[in-house]
Amino acid sequence: MSDAFVSRSLDEVRFWSRIMKEHSLFLRLGFRCEDTQLINEANQFYAIFEAIENRANSLQLDTDPQVIIRFNIEFHTAVSHIWAFKRKVLGLILTCQLPGANNFPLLVDHVSREANYFRNRLQELEPLPDAIIDENVFFLRIMADHAKFISHLLDPSERKLVDQANQFSHDFDQLLFQARDIESMRPQSQTVPILDQFLDQNRVSVKSLRDFKQTARDLIAACRIKSIIHPLLADHVFREAERFLFIIDMFEQHLTGTPVSPRDLEH
Repeated sequence: MSDAFVSRSLDEVRFWSRIMKEHSLFLRLGFRCEDTQLINEANQFYAIFEAIENRANSLQLDTDPQVIIRFNIEFHTAVSHIWAFKRKVLGLILTCQLPGANNFPLLVDHVSREANYFRNRLQELEPLPDAIIDENVFFLRIMADHAKFISHLLDPSERKLVDQANQFSHDFDQLLFQARDIESMRPQSQTVPILDQFLDQNRVSVKSLRDFKQTARDLIAACRIKSIIHPLLADHVFREAERFLFIIDMFEQHLTGTPVSPRDLEH
């Protein structure tokens, strides 16, 4: 149990500390030049999460669990602080105190939801049926948001890619509605056949979106399409789709006892 706790903690902190670090950068890039206080705060958070990421990468699986517990508390505190910063920024945007800034309100809400998700994840271990539904509700909304951001940040002249992004937005909105229907029907909906089909259906759609994001990321990196998407943001949303696929795969194994082939995550 101690080994599993250390392994899970390090995996979560390594992934999410990088995500929080990059959120700090994306927010900073969206502020106006005169927003020096907000820029400084974002830079401070970037440094905090970079240090946490580096420390997490230096820790080994044989680390004393008590050390990991203290590390998790430190990370939880940092995530709580960046969550508060993100909500403050959202309030400033919605009250028109940052006119001309380039952070969408939905994007700021999106990154704050991710911060809140992770700090809760460090504290809570749900029963498997609840976890399957709750994690999918969370990540399906994240994927739907990503599609919307991609659509709005591509140059309007990239009509085919914009259409594809809009279709993904619609598809994931529908999947999210379905997930919320299953959520409202529990515990009666928490049968193995229903949850297994739920995971299978979501996996197919997430793989398609993951592949689209990978293509967009590679085209942006090669300067082959027109957009205002930062290359790191393109890679960021790709990694989150990969993470969702990993979680679906993990749930499938725990639910049915049948390992999912790594080939299922390939193109």
